[in-house]
Amino acid sequence: MTDPEAVETREESVYQPSPEFVRRANVRGMEAYRALYARAERQPEEFWGELAERELFWFEKWSHVFEWAPPFVKWFVGAKTNASYNCLDRHLATPRRDKTAILWEGEPGDQRAISYFELHRLVSRFANVLKARGWRAGDRAVIYMPMIPELPVAMLACARLGITHSVVFGGFSAEALKARIQDLEAGLIITADGGWRRGREVRLKETVDEALIECPQVRDVIVYRRTAGAVSMKAGRDLWWHDLDEGASDVCPAEPLDAEHPLFVLYTSGTTGKPKGILHSTGGYLAQCVATMKWVFDLHEDDVYWCTADIGWVTGHSYIVYGPLAAGATTVMYEGAPDFPHFDRFWQIVEKYRVSIFYTSPTAIRALIRQGEQWPDAHDLSSLRLLGSVGEPINPAAWEWYHRVIGKGRCPIVDTWWQTETGAIMISPMPGAMPLKPGSASFPLPGVQADVVDVYGKPVEAGKEGFLIVRRPWPSMLRTIWRDPERYKSQYWGRLPGVYFTGDAARRDAEGYITVLGRVDDVMNVSGHRLSTMEIESALVRHPSVAEAAVVGRPDELTGQAVCAFVTLKKGAADHQQLGEELRRWVAHEIGGFARPAEIRFTESLPKTRSGKIMRRLLREIVTTHSVTGDVTTLEDMAVVSRLAAED
Repeated sequence: MTDPEAVETREESVYQPSPEFVRRANVRGMEAYRALYARAERQPEEFWGELAERELFWFEKWSHVFEWAPPFVKWFVGAKTNASYNCLDRHLATPRRDKTAILWEGEPGDQRAISYFELHRLVSRFANVLKARGWRAGDRAVIYMPMIPELPVAMLACARLGITHSVVFGGFSAEALKARIQDLEAGLIITADGGWRRGREVRLKETVDEALIECPQVRDVIVYRRTAGAVSMKAGRDLWWHDLDEGASDVCPAEPLDAEHPLFVLYTSGTTGKPKGILHSTGGYLAQCVATMKWVFDLHEDDVYWCTADIGWVTGHSYIVYGPLAAGATTVMYEGAPDFPHFDRFWQIVEKYRVSIFYTSPTAIRALIRQGEQWPDAHDLSSLRLLGSVGEPINPAAWEWYHRVIGKGRCPIVDTWWQTETGAIMISPMPGAMPLKPGSASFPLPGVQADVVDVYGKPVEAGKEGFLIVRRPWPSMLRTIWRDPERYKSQYWGRLPGVYFTGDAARRDAEGYITVLGRVDDVMNVSGHRLSTMEIESALVRHPSVAEAAVVGRPDELTGQAVCAFVTLKKGAADHQQLGEELRRWVAHEIGGFARPAEIRFTESLPKTRSGKIMRRLLREIVTTHSVTGDVTTLEDMAVVSRLAAED
């Protein structure tokens, strides 16, 4: 809870944690935070070793806590554990056995409450299904499913056997799905006939069939029946989940796996046209997920916790599945859209399940602001005690609305910064410890040595903008880029030698609060989805009418950034207006609907350097400030920029 009377300091509002919240908090007051942080900084091995021993189950203990051979790291060296065991089995000997693990609501209104005992049974049965089909540790599976309980069941069954999984967001197209299957060299696909989104069936099996035309290595496709829509089943390859489940045993011991065993690969956009597979291991990842559940969300045994993300993104992995379940929480899952059938669907669910912790994106918050206060005001939100924000920086005005309208002035807001690559939250308020500043992610968590530096790697003065970096390895960090260790070294550890380069700009104030400002590379953040400019450009130039394309992000009130594409056409191309709509559909088909350009601008030529490199920086200036004021000394033809600026 926070004091509704905000204290004004200079131009900022500072919200103090209320005495009631502090009294019950896991971390109480700034001195407690500073002590934790100092201990982790001075004695990282002892700090993380004690935490891992306290919070997780280990079949065998480690010889030493971490092994750092820059830029590669191993955590809990020599230890054996299992993510599925930590999320399920160890709770069964405690009162959590009968506690609800997952509260699920489907978009049509169907619902399920699954206890830890029942979830363990479902996971064990499906793990036995996979084992009977010959799948084992070291194999790789792609999971392409709607937001139904069988998605975490599939993940935990894979983890139980040591099958490395890659969850692909259900909004991705067949082309994007194919690229991920091929790169991972996955032999197993776990999917569903479809799912529900805004009242319509999303036909996932059809997309899988299209993707697999060029994936001959896939041996098994296991299909869960969700919508009962008609699907094509290929004999010898495609199998119904319910048929396989009929004869499966409820008993399937978890495999003792090395702490560094690859748990999952999650694909994210990079600055080339090819998505990059971020590899996370088991022991370190799980330890930091559990720690951050308790530090950031101030998790207690009676909480009902809801993260509204899709499990296809890292937020869903860490804060719907692995973090909450390893911590023994009750986690809410919702299948559909937040505005279906009406704009109050989120608030209906909060009221219905008495949600106490609510974690969503700034994009969702901005959409809710536009819909009006009458929607949340129509529901009893008194169960809420903590709010969270994830995916991109939240602007102070949206923060204030979230605090006032949703939290009724009672609930602290944890504005979290982290990435697919970091695995877990890195910078965030501890809500019982820190005064909150709207728009600021606050302080690095214990064990995270974050800094804001200049181009030479030196810390910048308070109030100055710089690059956000991390100076030391942390347990949940990515281990490499799948099949591309050189790219991992150069992209994350080569920009500023010896430190992890996040790709984000940030500013630190005189009191140490860090405000993250957004990307500094060619990656956009649209509705919390990281999109590579190169990936969208590559899709555009595959269209037969397109000669060249340059993509930039422009500020958007709702989505944070919107995709703006500058396109030059081949001779004889069709009418611009018609073609613009066709190209938007084309990108949606090639990548997914969430990557569809908000705007396509046709131009005779693009601004380039004398060496032929497209100057996207200038295009970004045009779409954001409607002028060009930056350095143009390397520009080949200034007239190109002048024409584009005049047309804006």
